[in-house]
Amino acid sequence: MKFFTKEAENLCNKLIDNANAFMFYLDNKGIISMCNKKAENLTGLARKDILGRNWADVLYGINSTDIKKQIFISVMEDSVTYQRNNNFESLFCDSKGREKFISWNITPIASDNALDGTLLIGNDFTQLKAKEASHKKIDDTLKNIFASIREYALFVTNLQGKIIYYGMGSEAMFGRLKKEIIFQDAAALFTEDRKSDLSFIIEQVNQYNRYEAELELLKKDGSKFPVTLTVSRFLDAEGKVKGYIFIAKDITERKKLEYQIFQAEKLAAIGQLAAGMAHEINNPIFVISGRAEMLLESDGLNQKARSDIEIINAQADRIRKLVDSLLKFSRHNSKQLQESNINDVIDGVLPLIAYHKLPSHEVKIEKNLALDLKPVKADLNQLQEVFLNLFINAFQAMPNGGKLSITTKNIAGKFVQIQVSDTGVGIDDKHLKDIFMPFFSTKKEGTGLGLPICYNIVKDYGGDMFVETQLNKGTTFTIRLPFA
Repeated sequence: MKFFTKEAENLCNKLIDNANAFMFYLDNKGIISMCNKKAENLTGLARKDILGRNWADVLYGINSTDIKKQIFISVMEDSVTYQRNNNFESLFCDSKGREKFISWNITPIASDNALDGTLLIGNDFTQLKAKEASHKKIDDTLKNIFASIREYALFVTNLQGKIIYYGMGSEAMFGRLKKEIIFQDAAALFTEDRKSDLSFIIEQVNQYNRYEAELELLKKDGSKFPVTLTVSRFLDAEGKVKGYIFIAKDITERKKLEYQIFQAEKLAAIGQLAAGMAHEINNPIFVISGRAEMLLESDGLNQKARSDIEIINAQADRIRKLVDSLLKFSRHNSKQLQESNINDVIDGVLPLIAYHKLPSHEVKIEKNLALDLKPVKADLNQLQEVFLNLFINAFQAMPNGGKLSITTKNIAGKFVQIQVSDTGVGIDDKHLKDIFMPFFSTKKEGTGLGLPICYNIVKDYGGDMFVETQLNKGTTFTIRLPFA
């Protein structure tokens, strides 16, 4: 059904083209696909030279390192990432070099939670404000914007490396208040192994006007976190270098996603290798076990020979069980899918813990199970295997007793979240990245296949599994599975 006649469509285009505001429409990659006459006047470029180019390059120039450009890009990324409107005010020089006070409105356009594009509208308020009032308004607006942006932190140092400005999410990112860090050495925000690199960074900025790299910075509590750090020169009105501008973007979530992808690819490759090895090992083990059984059934064996053959048979059986675990890890068996309530699965698994060798000290089990859960569609035996493995691991992590907490929660009506927490010994940071890798185990008799099998099962049902731990305080495994 057509809602507009051709005449109405032409009228609409004419109104946009002759509007008194600067109008740009950007695609989901920030490329300008529409602009009006006012936008041509602002930039001094013909429409053909504007369309098809990145919006920031058109407004500020490709090679510009202006701090206003970097801040505008940060605000734009915040709007696009979280699909929320933002208002941004700035001083801007038009094509004739005249300073303008422009109020920008950033409006992401989305359908079905997917970004289609962004409408960027600018209004010229130069004539309505005195220069002093304009500067005050800019400062107030920037403070509000900076306070709301948590993924970025901006701080400025003087030539001696002392912090003279500390804003735009810096307090939230570093956990340090302004009064604690202002006029302190910027090295306090860097990890011990990167403090010496600070002088190198400044040298790079002085030589190339800009430095950008991925590295780790330091929170107040001593924890490290990854950022993309951009450093530029801070110039005064006469173009003299007065210090350095640091903009840090927290990329913790991106790094987690990259690690998950890397983990999945490694597990797939190891699974194929394990399947091939298991089949190759099975054949000779079958022969060894068979021959050993035949020898044990024969008459005339002395006790020493019988004892040796029993040892051979027992070790062959141990290898066979390991091979079975390898095959279990690598293959996708035919599953009996059925709708199950996670709370019922957990209640059914808990009694099975008693049949395994566990520490003798008392472990208190605490359940906090949500009542509004929808069923998940999965193989019941596989779900039981996942929870039994996690419960046994939790018990073994508490050799002196403790508490096992099991919590379920409905997440937005789409996922069930299960958290299995213990108050045990925790996991050392150096081991944390390897716990889902096959054959990695800190237990004397462990095969290192339990958690990788659990991880594969959860991923196979479109879920996710991750871990949080503190040494000597405990560990929490979190699983999310989609509802049926």
